[in-house]
Amino acid sequence: MTWLCTLLHRALLVLFALVCASFAGCGPSIDLTQGLTIEAVSTGWIDAGLVGGQNKLVPTVSLKLKNVSDRPLPALQVNAVFRRVGEYDEFGSRFLTAAGRDGLASSATTDTLVLKSNLGYTSTDPRDEMLTNSHFVDAKVDVFAKYGSTQWTRVGEYQIDRRLMPR
Repeated sequence: MTWLCTLLHRALLVLFALVCASFAGCGPSIDLTQGLTIEAVSTGWIDAGLVGGQNKLVPTVSLKLKNVSDRPLPALQVNAVFRRVGEYDEFGSRFLTAAGRDGLASSATTDTLVLKSNLGYTSTDPRDEMLTNSHFVDAKVDVFAKYGSTQWTRVGEYQIDRRLMPR
C-alpha cells in the first residue's frame, strides 16, 4: 500500500509541475512599457445620470491596447486611476479585463475600452455648465496594465479633456 501512495504522490507532483509550467509561459516576461502601445485615446467627462436629484459627471478615458511584442499577452488587464490635477490622492478608478484567458495575440489590438471613474462631480447646474464652474478642478488619469501574474506597469498618463463625451 505504501508503494501505491508513493506512486500517487509522484504522479501528483508531475501533474502539478506541468500545470505550473503551462501558466508560466515561455521565455522571460514582456516589459509592457515596450510591448504594449495605447492607441485611439480619447478623454473627457461622461454624464453618469442623476444622483440625489443632481447631475453627475465622471472623468473617462477610452483607448485601445496593441500588443507590439512577439508573444501573446495572456489575461491582459487594465486599471485607470483618476486624480484631480495638483492632488496625489485617488479621485476614482476603473478596472477592466482587456483580453481574457486566451490573451491578446502578438500584433493584435483590443476593442475600444471605456474606463469611467466611479467618482465624479455632482451639481444642480446643467451638465455643460458644470465644466465651466469656477470650482471645477480638472483631472488626469494614469493607465496601468498587467498580464498573467506580472506586476502592474504604468503604460500611460493623460489629461482629462474638459468636454462632454457621448455615452
